[in-house]
Amino acid sequence: MPAVDIIIKGIVQGVGFRPFVYQLAHLYTLTGNVKNSSMGVYIHLEGASQNINLFLEALPEKAPSLSKIEEILTRPAQIEGYTTFTILASTFEEGALTLLSPDIAICPDCLSDINNSKNQRRYQYAFTNCTNCGPRFSIIKALPYDRPFTTMQDFNMCPDCKEEYENPLDRRFHAQPTCCKICGPQLKLLDHQGNPLLDTDLFQKARSLIKSGYIIAVKGIGGFHLICDATSQETIKTLRTRKNRLSKPLALMMKDLGTVLQYCSLDAKEKDILCGSKKPILLLRKRNDELPYNISFDNPTLGIMLPYAPLHHMLFDEELRVLVATSANHSGMPMLFRNEQALEELRDIADYFLVHNRDIHIPVDDSVVKVTLGEERVIRGARGYAPSFFHFASSNVLAFGSELKNTFCLSSNDHCFMSQYIGDLDTVETMAHYTLNVNHFKQIYNINPKLIAYDYHPNFAYKNDIKVYTGQKVGIYHHHAHIASCMAENNVNQPVIGVAFDGVGYGDDGASWGSEFLVCDFKEFKRCGHLSYFKIPGGDMATLWPWRLALSLLYEAFDEDLVNVLPSYLSDKPISSILSMLKNNISCPLTCSMGRLFDGVAALLGFTHKISYEAEACIYLENLALAAPDTDSAYHYVVQEIDYVWLIDTVTIIQEIVYDLQTDCSHAIISRKFHNTMVLAAFDICQKLRTSSGIHQVALSGGVFQNDLIFTNLYDLLNQHDFEVLTHKLVPCNDSGLSLGQLVIASELIRK
Repeated sequence: MPAVDIIIKGIVQGVGFRPFVYQLAHLYTLTGNVKNSSMGVYIHLEGASQNINLFLEALPEKAPSLSKIEEILTRPAQIEGYTTFTILASTFEEGALTLLSPDIAICPDCLSDINNSKNQRRYQYAFTNCTNCGPRFSIIKALPYDRPFTTMQDFNMCPDCKEEYENPLDRRFHAQPTCCKICGPQLKLLDHQGNPLLDTDLFQKARSLIKSGYIIAVKGIGGFHLICDATSQETIKTLRTRKNRLSKPLALMMKDLGTVLQYCSLDAKEKDILCGSKKPILLLRKRNDELPYNISFDNPTLGIMLPYAPLHHMLFDEELRVLVATSANHSGMPMLFRNEQALEELRDIADYFLVHNRDIHIPVDDSVVKVTLGEERVIRGARGYAPSFFHFASSNVLAFGSELKNTFCLSSNDHCFMSQYIGDLDTVETMAHYTLNVNHFKQIYNINPKLIAYDYHPNFAYKNDIKVYTGQKVGIYHHHAHIASCMAENNVNQPVIGVAFDGVGYGDDGASWGSEFLVCDFKEFKRCGHLSYFKIPGGDMATLWPWRLALSLLYEAFDEDLVNVLPSYLSDKPISSILSMLKNNISCPLTCSMGRLFDGVAALLGFTHKISYEAEACIYLENLALAAPDTDSAYHYVVQEIDYVWLIDTVTIIQEIVYDLQTDCSHAIISRKFHNTMVLAAFDICQKLRTSSGIHQVALSGGVFQNDLIFTNLYDLLNQHDFEVLTHKLVPCNDSGLSLGQLVIASELIRK
């Protein structure tokens, strides 16, 4: 085979693949060419058959680390008589599919460039990048991934940059955002009125302002951060007040690994993630309490990331080593990414603005991950992780996702593309952000959806927005989608026992579900177990004030005698009005939500204030349990079968919690016993369902499984008893993963 054509599919553009092929071809004395196309990377090779075989063996083994090869197709070709090997211009084929690379953190070589005073073109230059790092997804307007189709199109390369760009042996060969001080984007430091500060060293000035207690809005790769000194409790207090973020933990950016080790404990896996090319926010255990209490209050973890853009590195010095780096927006609004919009909307939050003139086409928030059971698990998939893709035979489907923690999914042929984290679709601004991203994905991947999958919940805010999309509409039940997303991620398509624990999801009986044991595949599900129903006095109000749920649980367990067992810290609440609502069933929808049960128990154990961010009460309850001595003790629980459905009765559990409260048992131990009880009850039902169904695979999904005690203890117990446990890793277990499940279910339903 003296000539061969090769097509390589996967993430192979914008990752240094063509220069790698060029060098490999020269190594094996082969001629021909390579080019980017909408199909992927196309290669034509000519030479000795033995050398071509050596090339094909080395291709997947030595491919660039940022690439992800999905498929290598080869076929014999006609000899064209090439005498050299060259890199050709990109071509575009109608209807073909190319995978996008996420944005990549600055690489060690570029970091060396910005710290090298002898490299005058890139020393302290905030937009230094190469083929191995820098923005991708956030600047792409269209495919193929070439400079004219990015937001770098307005910056003409200087002769030196052009020479690097055109040299196949240079690491900046066809690095589309490549530039230097002479020809690239520039920074400005502005006051809160938009007036430029004329200091010659903007970073020195910015560092000085941060040390003086000011808050700076900094435009990064995917949007704006609010940056301030993380060692100043007073500055953090000011930021929280201005941003109306009173108690939710704040993300931190630390100068280097040594600084992280000063404040946090981390294992080898966590170190690899923290220092890798994605640079997410990583949840780490606190080593001490040296940082201000109001960064994360009683939370035993910190959300840490290392600098991932050149300008981030230049915000630090030997004195300034820890910064607050939180997304720049008002509470509940989308991340800001345009200069003018940031200046307008952040004027009452930020004192100064560090902006630049490289446009962000698609905003991308920071990803959030943690390590559990030795595995990296994504909580929020965004910069560095998105867009992500999965193999599933489905064509032209748009899955709308959930109203909260939204992502969406689009499919074309055998690929499903999951978007970055969008946010909560409860404002006009977030819906506009959502539509911008959907249209971008449709254009990039050339997908015209014919089937629209959405969450069945009748009151979701996005229901009216679905009407603008043409095509067949398919409603998907929330918890079926949760389990299907876990199945799809693990490439499992046979029936499983699905355990879906979360906050809220509309069920086929019209109630609010959230503690579901399903036997299901992609087409259908059977509900086989859940918590016993309890009332939510005031509906959504109870999700903001968990003490209402505590009263409901006490009412179920003690009826009107609840007033005699009420903890003293709940005695100042309007007990009589809630009791009247419960007694007369006024504005008291039913739920079996595990998340709402956790909220109610948290209130019984002292969480008495209004929730300021999602899952705050559940996190409070988990942190209480983590502070307790390790124990296997649990409360008595009752699992009974009613109409072929296994119910976990909460009454006995609540009664025993109250007994412990009355005998002055510590709240930490009570919480730990409650966690143990829920694990044992869930395991009990899984065993019963294995006996009745013969199924030994259990899929765990839903936001409650972000609770490490529930997740790890249930996983271990199931694993010890020969269940095969399917869990989430790349796809979040919370509602961000829902869109993938919706897509695969809808695709199967229309095949009936």
